[in-house]
Amino acid sequence: MADSELDAIRAKRLAELQQQQQQAGQQRPAGGSDPNDRNSREEQQQKQEDMRNTMLSSLLTQEARARLNTIALTKPEKGRMVEDILIQNARRGAFGGGKITEEQLIGLLEQVSKATEKTTKVNFDRRRAALDSDSD
Repeated sequence: MADSELDAIRAKRLAELQQQQQQAGQQRPAGGSDPNDRNSREEQQQKQEDMRNTMLSSLLTQEARARLNTIALTKPEKGRMVEDILIQNARRGAFGGGKITEEQLIGLLEQVSKATEKTTKVNFDRRRAALDSDSD
């Protein structure tokens, strides 16, 4: 099988698991705190994370994966956002079946940084009249 076929199968399977989890969440009654229910939710989350990691491993080169892991350790929310973007683009077929290099990941990170950039502005409020006691 070609890499693009494997990526398509993985993306399809991940979508199916997510859909099953959403349907299972809608069928459960709210408010129950059954320990078995918690365990099954944790197992589902673990399976989802495993699928996510395998998909990212198939999308990224080792250098790019290492960089993404470093970012996820320092800024978890930014790392998760970049992972989501990568997975969404892979589902749409935006990468053309090839692996993403570290340089391509850096370009994506720059785009994300520009989009989420926060500008801060400092205003100095100088009240000379209140500070000047000699003018009386």
